[in-house]
Amino acid sequence: MPEHSTPRPKPSLSPTEPPVTASASTSASASVSVAIAYHSGYGHTARQAAAVAEGVTSVTGAAADLRDVTTLDAGLWAALEAADAIIFGSPTYMGATSAVFQQFAEASGAVWAARGWQDKLAAGFTNSAGLNGNKDNALLSLAVLAGQHGMHWVSLGLLPGWAYTSTGTPDELNRLGGFLGAMAQSPSDLGPDRAPGESDLRTAHHLGARVARTALHLAHGREAAARLAAA
Repeated sequence: MPEHSTPRPKPSLSPTEPPVTASASTSASASVSVAIAYHSGYGHTARQAAAVAEGVTSVTGAAADLRDVTTLDAGLWAALEAADAIIFGSPTYMGATSAVFQQFAEASGAVWAARGWQDKLAAGFTNSAGLNGNKDNALLSLAVLAGQHGMHWVSLGLLPGWAYTSTGTPDELNRLGGFLGAMAQSPSDLGPDRAPGESDLRTAHHLGARVARTALHLAHGREAAARLAAA
């Protein structure tokens, strides 16, 4: 379902989340780079993407690179080639990823043929107006895109919150009960200054941090393997 267009604020994260010590841009001291390749029709998914980026930069040694895939220019492809991990994001429209995101996915065919993203990490997030809205189908599409490129998918890694138990609350992480990626819900009559809500933004933050930590573990493992091979 459609989002509404109003200016996008910086998401407010819970005090229990790791502190953010860097901006959502690349850092010279970072040892891994995580690109967030997303499309947002009206600003809600962009707000979710910003929360993912803040999760990335909350991890020491990781840098986030927000990339709107609306413009398919050389800078976009170069940034994705340089990244250690790519987190894909799209609103869920009519039970699938947006047409703009799908255009980006299809345009990545040349990268696919050259195996340019082979063995990079991947993850995904999505937002829609409905609590369900078939968001799982959109996330599955993102995971299939990653699989086509030979990437390693990082799941959300959270137990379901909210309605999973009779004592759950909508303030819990993963309140929408997703596993494949981070889900968010933005009521159709609220702009991105008010939606997605705090729980969904914290869930997106968690995903960004999880991918960053996984990328660092993989990078350190590769360095250790190289040292062993050279010994």
